[in-house]
Amino acid sequence: MTERTIYLDPDRHGPSSRKINVWAHRWYALVELDRDGHVDALTRRGDSPDLPAAYTEAVTRAQHTSVDHIWCDGYRGALSCGIGPSLVGLPVPFARVGAAVEALRSAELDHDYSGLHALADQLTLPIEDWLAPGERELVRGVDFSAPPSVFLHFLRGRAKRHGVRLNGRATAGSVWVRPTLPAFEKLKRELFPEQHPGWVDRWTGFIEQDGTTARPWVGGGDRNLSYGAVPVQFRRVETPSGGKCPCGISLQRDSDSDKGHTSHHAAWAFGVRAPRNLDWWADLAVVTTESPIAWRKLTHQVGRMPQKENHYDFNSWSDLAEPRKTPDKVRAYLLKANEHVIGYLAARDTSQHIRWDLTDRSGYGDEDDTLRPLIDLIWVADSYRRQGVGAKLVQALADDFG
Repeated sequence: MTERTIYLDPDRHGPSSRKINVWAHRWYALVELDRDGHVDALTRRGDSPDLPAAYTEAVTRAQHTSVDHIWCDGYRGALSCGIGPSLVGLPVPFARVGAAVEALRSAELDHDYSGLHALADQLTLPIEDWLAPGERELVRGVDFSAPPSVFLHFLRGRAKRHGVRLNGRATAGSVWVRPTLPAFEKLKRELFPEQHPGWVDRWTGFIEQDGTTARPWVGGGDRNLSYGAVPVQFRRVETPSGGKCPCGISLQRDSDSDKGHTSHHAAWAFGVRAPRNLDWWADLAVVTTESPIAWRKLTHQVGRMPQKENHYDFNSWSDLAEPRKTPDKVRAYLLKANEHVIGYLAARDTSQHIRWDLTDRSGYGDEDDTLRPLIDLIWVADSYRRQGVGAKLVQALADDFG
C-alpha cells in the first residue's frame, strides 16, 4: 500500500487547508486528519478550534475498537492514537482504510459522525461472547484470522482484564477456551462494585448443556482435574505484613520491590556472588583504592549488605573513581567460599589511638601514636556467622601488618 494525501478543501495549498494523510506500516495503516492550518485560521478569527464532544466521542470509540482489532491480528507494539484540535489519528487494518478516510471526511466537513460509529461497529470484537461461560471452539477464518497461538495470547490478556481465568489451548486451526471465574475475583468485584461498574457474574453456577462438543484430548497430562471442583474459601484475618526483615529491607513492598528484596536477602544470607570475570587465586582477596575497578565495584556491592542491615547512612566503601593512593592505605578484605563473598572487613592505618583495658572496665588510658591498622567495619553473611569467619578476617589483617 502506498502513502497518499486526500485534500478536503478546494484550495489545496492554502494556509488553512485540511488534509488526510495515509501512512502505511507493517501491520496497519495510520489515517491522520491534519487540521493544523485550519486551527490557526479559526484562532485568528476568534473562534474555538476545539472538536465537538460528539466528534471526540466518535473518534475515541473508533480508536479503541480498531486498536483491539489490530492487536488481535497479532501486532504487539504501541499505536499512535492522537486526538486533538490540530491532529486526529486513527490506526486501522488495511482493509478499512477507505472507510476510515470517508468517515473522517464526513465528520470534518459534514459534521456527520455516523461513519465513525459504523467503522467502530465493524471493528468491534465479540470479546463478551468469546469469554462467555462454557467450553467452545473458536475456528480460524470464522471467528478470528490470526494464527491460533497469537489469538490465544490476545484473548488471555482480555480475559485477565475481565477477571476471568481462560482455560485455553491452541490447535492447528482453532482455539479451545473454557472461561471460568476465580473465587477471589468474584469476591473482589462484589466487595468493590464501584470499581467494576456494570459487571455481571455469568460464570458461577454455569452448567454445560448436553450434547456440547467436548475438547479432544491430544495427549500430555490428564485434563479436567479441576473442572467442577469446589472453589477455595477465603477469610479475612490480620497478618503481620509489616516490619523489617533481618536483612534490613521492609517486609511491606510492592511486587517489583519484592524481587529486589529476594535477591538482596539471598546475598545477605549466603554472600554476594563473585563475578566470573575476576580471577581468585586464593580464598582471601585484599582490595585497595588502587585496585582495578571491577574489584572496587564488587567491594562496594558487598559494603551495601551491612549498610542495609544496620541502616547506615553511607557505604563503608566509596572508592569507585580513578585509582588513587590514600595516606591511610584504605583497603578491604574479601573472603570467598562456594563462589560467594561471605566475609568483608574494611580497614585503614592510623596513628591516633587511646588504650582501653576491657578486662577491668577501666577508663580511657594514654594516647598512643604508634601506626596500627584500624578496623572500620566487619560483616559476615548470615549463614556463616558464629563460625570464626570474622576472626579469620581480623587475623589476616594482623598478619599483613606484621
